[in-house]
Amino acid sequence: MSAKTTQYEATWESLKKTTVPDWYQDGKFGIFIHWGVYCVPAFGNEWYPRNMYIEGSPEFEHHRERWGPHSEFGYKDFVPMFKAEKFDPAHWADILKRSGARYVVPVAEHHDGFAMYDCSFSRWTAVKMGPKRDIIGELAAAVRKEGLVFGVSSHRAEHWWFFNGGMTFDSDVRDPQYADFYGPAAPGPIEHTSEAWRSRDWTPRPNAKFLEDWLARTCELVDKYQPQLVWFDWWIEQVVVEPYLQRFASYYYNRGLEWNKGVAINYKHHSFPEGAAVYDIERGQLKDIRPIFWQTDTSVSKNSWCYVKEQDYKTATSLIHDLVDIVSKNGVLLLNIGPRPDGTIPEPEEEILLEIGRWLAVNGEAIYGTRPWKVYGEGPTEVFEGYFQDIKRAGFTAKDVRFTTTGDTLYAIVMGWPESGETVVQSLGTGLALYPDAIKQVELLGCEEGVQWSRDADGLKVRLPSQRPAYAAFVLKVTKR
Repeated sequence: MSAKTTQYEATWESLKKTTVPDWYQDGKFGIFIHWGVYCVPAFGNEWYPRNMYIEGSPEFEHHRERWGPHSEFGYKDFVPMFKAEKFDPAHWADILKRSGARYVVPVAEHHDGFAMYDCSFSRWTAVKMGPKRDIIGELAAAVRKEGLVFGVSSHRAEHWWFFNGGMTFDSDVRDPQYADFYGPAAPGPIEHTSEAWRSRDWTPRPNAKFLEDWLARTCELVDKYQPQLVWFDWWIEQVVVEPYLQRFASYYYNRGLEWNKGVAINYKHHSFPEGAAVYDIERGQLKDIRPIFWQTDTSVSKNSWCYVKEQDYKTATSLIHDLVDIVSKNGVLLLNIGPRPDGTIPEPEEEILLEIGRWLAVNGEAIYGTRPWKVYGEGPTEVFEGYFQDIKRAGFTAKDVRFTTTGDTLYAIVMGWPESGETVVQSLGTGLALYPDAIKQVELLGCEEGVQWSRDADGLKVRLPSQRPAYAAFVLKVTKR
């Protein structure tokens, strides 16, 4: 499998020559969508298909009580129940556009091996079973019609071991007639706390047959839908996968040149060297500005990426604060939602998206197309760096400020409305060298009336109006003389 253009070769040295597309660096905010067969049981999270076969797990006990023995009702039996009868891609695209997102990344195939697209390598697809619709194709057309950039995620690599729990007792995973769905179900770690989960060289290693199949499926996904972003989960960092990753990346980057579209790949941990793809942190942030562009992916829910009956939702305010903090540090936010099995987006999730969109409608110029300033911000709230850290921090306060820039304009984004009616941006004090220029004007985005301000060694002091122009955070637009 090869592209007509051969500018990129399957080596890290060659792949490091790629550049991040402008649409990506300027867009700042995208929507991730976890939707698949795993939302039918609506219990636990998107790892239900694995955990239901782990004896002693809550999912195992729930499944046995609700659906019966695993030998009689397995994960495959949820497929006919995944009907997507109310799926309206135009409505989805409208909501995503109104959220202020600039790119959309649905899961094309999760660890469970059920393809949400027209995959020629499997009968277990949304086109041939369940909805009997090309979900990825329909959504791609709808979001592009709204002017949004389309991407996909592939979690196919994890399918090597995902169902291995079902091989340890009497279950349908052991039935040869379903081997094409449940996959190799190769031995691997059972407990999430095992050191082996952090290893880059699991045994048994994926064999050449599995890896060639992974490469063929992923390249077909690229060819059929021309995504401008391909998101991978962590397990591609296995050492045996490396040459296949290089082959895929060179193929994809060359295809992007042929399409005349800017494309990018996401990776976690150490799957790619810096510069060869875009680094992604799951449910986490950074403490400071990263000179190299990066991304956070997180979800509107604290407990699941897919639809479940009991969600613990974050607030729109906390997500806006995350977006602001991430953008100030040279990152972008990919925010996940989880539709129901019938294809509807849960009402709380729609409202979260629309509230973010309302904030961006007022303050978007401080987000879109901006770049980091000399410092990311100021304030007392500690951000915990790394993976799965985003729910540990306390809420931001009116003393927390984040900075972004566009040309000669500086934006100071304040994370709360001070009770005193005055905010002080200490980083803009005359006693510091951060902003040596004289200030010409200070504006409050969304406020038609001017604001009173002064500047001294303590900082830029701004007297705020009685009415807030936007909740969650407000933006001071600072221009120099």
